[in-house]
Order: sequence, then structure tokens, then C-alpha cells
Amino acid sequence: MPVILPRLSRRAFGRLALASSAAAVGGMWRAGPARAAAPAGEPIKVGILHSLSGTMAISETTLKDVMLMLIAEQNRRGGVLGRPLEPVVVDPASNWPLFAEKARQLLSVDRAAAVFGCWTSVSRKSVLPVFEELNGILFYPVQYEGQECSRNIFYTGAAPNQQAIPAVDYLLSEDGGGAKRFALVGTDYVYPRTTNQILVNYLKAKGIMEADIMVNYTPFGQSDWQTIVSQIKAFGSAGKKTAVVSTINGDANVPFYKELGNQGIAATDIPVMAFSVGEEELAGMDTAPLVGQLAAWNYFESIDTPANTAFIKQWHDYTKSPRRTTNDPMEAHYIGFNMWVQAVTKAGTTDHDRVIDAMVGIRQPNLTGGVAEMLPDHHLTKPVYIGEIQEDGQFSVVWKTPGLVPGQAWSPWVPETRNLIGDWSKPVSCGNYDTLTRTCLGHRHA
Repeated sequence: MPVILPRLSRRAFGRLALASSAAAVGGMWRAGPARAAAPAGEPIKVGILHSLSGTMAISETTLKDVMLMLIAEQNRRGGVLGRPLEPVVVDPASNWPLFAEKARQLLSVDRAAAVFGCWTSVSRKSVLPVFEELNGILFYPVQYEGQECSRNIFYTGAAPNQQAIPAVDYLLSEDGGGAKRFALVGTDYVYPRTTNQILVNYLKAKGIMEADIMVNYTPFGQSDWQTIVSQIKAFGSAGKKTAVVSTINGDANVPFYKELGNQGIAATDIPVMAFSVGEEELAGMDTAPLVGQLAAWNYFESIDTPANTAFIKQWHDYTKSPRRTTNDPMEAHYIGFNMWVQAVTKAGTTDHDRVIDAMVGIRQPNLTGGVAEMLPDHHLTKPVYIGEIQEDGQFSVVWKTPGLVPGQAWSPWVPETRNLIGDWSKPVSCGNYDTLTRTCLGHRHA
């Protein structure tokens, strides 16, 4: 099986000192703690910037709900700094320019102390200049393409070395079927294109010929997959084991998987490794034809730990629906929110600069038994899991990394960024620091 090792030669990733499992258990989520004194004073506003309508609502509505649950629970525990948290929910409606408008509203009008939001990279790219201009704080909970390191964003989802690279390593391995041909199929925007740029370079370095790599992009909301699935089927008929790497996002996944079933493509023939299909998306699909297909995430609802069991119960109790699933971006919000609470408490203020500085080095037990640490590049340490889809819409874990993998903001598989790191701790205080020339290629933070 492939082993994913951190690139310890790159600065800022040799600082890991992860807490023991006993410490992790000690800090785990516990359902139903005793009620603390009721928070008082001026509320601390927390922005929630997720699409509740449009093509991405299938994925993002649940993230709004979990944030409301986390805020309610924190208020039950006494709030933060003795003050209540007040959620401010907006709907950017899967409209990328509207994300920027809503972000500006949350920061300049609502005065949000922190914002939790976005799913697609194009929405994050849309709001990034607003957060940098107004010096806001965004917690971004979804796997993404990397190649970015903003002081104002905390990337609590996976970087490519925490999802895409391990997933391809698994498909290349004997245990993963030993694929020799790869169809990279994605939605046409920055996340799939940049991720696939990284993967094409990585696959070539692993000996895969260019003729054995197929790349295809479709618009958001793509509904007709007959031609594309036919092309994938033909591509896989060349006598070499073929796998699909899917960066298809949003509700387009439903007709894509349906068409795979219509054309009789089973996981045993051409496995599909998805990066954006989790329990929430599967809840709206007929999973029978999908059994055995794969996904790479840093969390699955099926992972059996005391912390995860308690979190799932809390979720079901809050939503009053035992059928509501949990998923990876929900855990990312859980980790990010609790880290923010720790950082505000540590700083003794909601002042953005002081909270940003306090975030680096914060540790928070995740839901699968380890401890996440916020690194100097504003990425987390994470485990990586490969799961097979089951008939009940859950995933059975078939492989995992032996330990936690530190996120890399900049990919070593893109020549232009091979020597870059992000390090927002002093004295570097730079998001794109060249380790060869020892210079900051952007703006240092004083």
C-alpha cells in the first residue's frame, strides 16, 4: 500500500508535535455538557456564507446547519469571552460575484468576528480580496487545489497532498487495482483545473504516459453525461486498467453516476475516485449501481470513535432527523470553529490580527481519533482515508495513511511553486516564501 509521508525538508512542516491519543480523547466532543452561566454583553457575530439555493445548495446547506448547531452549543457552554455568539446567515445562491458582495456585507456592515463559508474554489477566489482588504477571517472547510496561502484564510479542508495525491497513489497501487490509464473528469473551474495540473505532472513522474491521461471539463449543473461517459468507456477499453478521478462538483454528480449505471460501468471495471462526493450527496442518489466506487476524504461518518459517535448523536438531536448524514466538510467546520474559539479565548479578544496570530499552533481533536494542528501556512494536519460506497450510502474505509499528513499550500509537483512555502509565523510572515532565494514573493505582514 502507498505510504504518504510529509515533505519534512520544506520549512514549516518539521514543527509537528502531535498530542498523544490520550490527550485527543480528553479533548473530544462530548454531547450534553452541563450548562454554563448564560453569556451576556454585546453579541459576537459569526458570519455563515454558504449557498442555500442554486447548484451548490445540495452540498452547502448542511454546512450552514452544522454551523448553527456549533454556535448554539457554544452558547450553551457560556459563549466566548462570556459573550453570546450571534450567527449571521446569508445566501450567496451559488453566484460567485454575489459571494463577494455578501462577504463585504458580513465584514463591513455586520462586523462579523469570523466567517465560515464557501465551497467551490471560485467562490473562495471571489471573496479572498474582500477578506484581505477588510482584514477579515474566513474559515474554508472544503478540499481544494492549493496554490494559495492568504493570511486572512484558514484552510480547514484538504490540500492536494492530503487528498488528490494519496488517492492517485492508491489507484496506482496493487491494492487499488494498479491503474495504468486515468480519466480526469471535472467541473470547469479553478479547483478541477489546478488539481488536474498537479495530477498530470504527478502521474507522468510515476511513469504514466501522456496518451494514457484523458482530461475533460463540463459546466456547473451538467445534466447530459451520455457522450462523456461513452468516451470514458471507450478510453477504458484499450486493454489497460483504467480509473476515473472525479472533481465534478455539486448536483451534476447525480446524473453522472446515473449514466455510469445506465452504461453498465461498474467499479470493478472502471473505478471512480471522487473528491467531492460524500454522504450528503449520496443521500440523494440511488446507490445500488455505485457500490464499490471510491472517494477520498479526511473523514467518513462510518468511522467508529467515541468522538464521532457523540457528534453524530448531537447532529441527529439538533436536526431532529436520524436520517441526516455527516460528512468531511462538516468535520472541517467543527475543527475550524473550535480552533477559532480557542484562539479568541487565548487572545482575550476578537480583534482579527490578534486572533490570526493566535491561531497558529492551536490543536483540536478531530472526530476520527487524531489531533488537528493549525500550521504556519494556515493548513491543518489531517489523516487521509479512501472509502468504498456501500448500498446504504455510507463508506467502508479500505485504506488510510499511517499518520497525519501536514497540508502543503504550494505543490512541489508544479515547477513554479516547487520551492515555495507559506509561513505566517514570525519572522517569515509570508504566504509565498521562496526557500531557495529566501525571499518573500508577495507582501510580508508586519
